[in-house]
Amino acid sequence: MEKELTATLLFSCPDRKGLVSRISHFFYEHDGNIIDLDEHVEPSERLFFLRVAWNMEGFTIPPESLRSTFSPLAVECNAEWSIRLSSKRHRIALFVSKYNHCLQEILWRHDRGEYDADIACIVSNHADLKYLADRYKIPFYVFPLIPGNKSEQEQNELALLKEENVDTIILARYMQVLSPVFVEHFPSRIINIHHSFLPAFAGSNPYKQAFERGVKIVGATSHYVTGDLDEGPIIEQDIIRISHKDTLDDLIRKGRDLERLVLARAVRLHLEDRVLVYGRKTVVFE
Repeated sequence: MEKELTATLLFSCPDRKGLVSRISHFFYEHDGNIIDLDEHVEPSERLFFLRVAWNMEGFTIPPESLRSTFSPLAVECNAEWSIRLSSKRHRIALFVSKYNHCLQEILWRHDRGEYDADIACIVSNHADLKYLADRYKIPFYVFPLIPGNKSEQEQNELALLKEENVDTIILARYMQVLSPVFVEHFPSRIINIHHSFLPAFAGSNPYKQAFERGVKIVGATSHYVTGDLDEGPIIEQDIIRISHKDTLDDLIRKGRDLERLVLARAVRLHLEDRVLVYGRKTVVFE
């Protein structure tokens, strides 16, 4: 059965009275049937955030005119906003190195139909995980990284992503730092998984850092990538308890379970247009 066409609005602006009524009236006057609405006000910064999903059946504005018709209201509110139709499926590129647990989790969930998106390709700096791409019949590209070729490698990757019309990149344990030039092409559209509860133990070897510090919990953090390493806006986090009996290998084993689940949840939230970024923070409408 063909799915009903829906649309989702993400909207943020300076807070003022009557915003929910004003925006809801836009849908009312155009015969829109709202199927989900969430809003949040950040009092300290006087910011208003809204997510609205509605059914396009009977909506008097045709899809091709939706942005131009809504734009005057957004200008009136001095808003940052986006609208995505359900027919416009996200196109994902998965970036990996040699660890397979996060990649397998995303591929498995996608194969089960949990993600309403297309995986355009898998990109790696090693050939080790090509067998997984072959199993799921997804194109696999290797861009080896050798001293002195990072800029060339990233330009080749960007050319591929443009050719494949990729709009979202998932770093499923891609063990390379992306350059600011690369990141600028995908603002708030590169999702990383970091194997610690940020901001604790940023950088490399966080499990070793945690073990040496004797912590009682370890965590995982999924965040958007920015030009500052491991400091992008956080989408999802979780933790698991450990004890003095746990070895470093135990921390790594428990942590990897968290990594794949936290990344999977963050990917779903992004693909369902449930995340609004402001500064170094996010509002997540679950």
